[in-house]
Amino acid sequence: MLKNFKVKGFKNFSEQIELDFSDVRDYSFSKDCIKDGFLNKIIIYGKNGVGKSNIGLAIFDLITHLTDKNVTPGLYDYYLNADNDTGFAEFQYVFRIGDSEIEYRYHKNQEQVLQFEEVRMDSEIVFSYNFSNKQGNLEGLLKRVPSLNYEFLNEHFSILKYVVSNTAGDGIKPLKEMVRFVNNMLWCRSLDENRYIGFKNDSKDYFSFILDHDRLGGFQSLINRAGIDEQLEIIVDPDGQERLYFKRKKPLPFFKTASNGTKALYTLYYWLSASKDLSFLFIDEFDAYYHFELSEMIVTLLESMDGFQTVLTSHNTNLLTNRMMRPDCYFILTPNQLTSLANATKRELREGNNLEKLYVSGEFDG
Repeated sequence: MLKNFKVKGFKNFSEQIELDFSDVRDYSFSKDCIKDGFLNKIIIYGKNGVGKSNIGLAIFDLITHLTDKNVTPGLYDYYLNADNDTGFAEFQYVFRIGDSEIEYRYHKNQEQVLQFEEVRMDSEIVFSYNFSNKQGNLEGLLKRVPSLNYEFLNEHFSILKYVVSNTAGDGIKPLKEMVRFVNNMLWCRSLDENRYIGFKNDSKDYFSFILDHDRLGGFQSLINRAGIDEQLEIIVDPDGQERLYFKRKKPLPFFKTASNGTKALYTLYYWLSASKDLSFLFIDEFDAYYHFELSEMIVTLLESMDGFQTVLTSHNTNLLTNRMMRPDCYFILTPNQLTSLANATKRELREGNNLEKLYVSGEFDG
């Protein structure tokens, strides 16, 4: 699981922003939001322009150099913070993999090229390397995989990716498990554009995925549960292709006539259908097209799926309730910090507190 994340100098984050999944309080309610001692489901709030989308892009930056999975073009334009004077952005991840704790740090420049990379396992340096001056400490790596060819170090290519891809055996098993976790991370948007990062190499099956009748039944149940009183069917068009339709006297093509909210539900269903393999899910503006009752239903659905960590961004204050989550799982992002409600006030928050009322009244602005 991802235990901690820090970023500095990336997009609008001029100073360090931290998201600590290990900062778990001893609340006796909404325990489904916690797994193995870490925050497992969280929602991030914040005013427009503070970087709610960018915190997701920052977390998923490592997809771009550790995996071969999809990164929708354009998402990483204007990479460095405009006031950055170091010439690079800094990223730091701490993963809990089995009994091991892995710290992964790196720097990238405006061209998104690695300048520095370091891995520590249980506080011991595995390797640390500065690509600019071609100097570093590889002793821990040489001890674990002494026969590997390291001539590639002349290139700005991830050492971690190279080692994991070219090493067999159990010498670096925790690192392999960490990269497997990263390979199964997914960033997506709830909007009707299928923009995403990670998890898959492509989504060519996005429209045809639903043509499996078992999946159709699952999606039918989801939209009906969401209060959408429609029936779906698969029809073979004159060109011989199967397509999804709303079942009417005169059938209506789903992707041409569905509302934005219904298409957003389809996108969510498409990605959650693969939830057995997901490790980490970030949905940006997850409820952009949803009625507040539907938003609550989606949060409840995600809470029931404990196989992966989930981060959502939202403006919907109706979700700020201890009935659904808990104060240590709701976060507020400002230009300078990312803080849970539990840490944003000196008040002792209890199950009976009205979090939405406190939020609107400015209780957490300090």
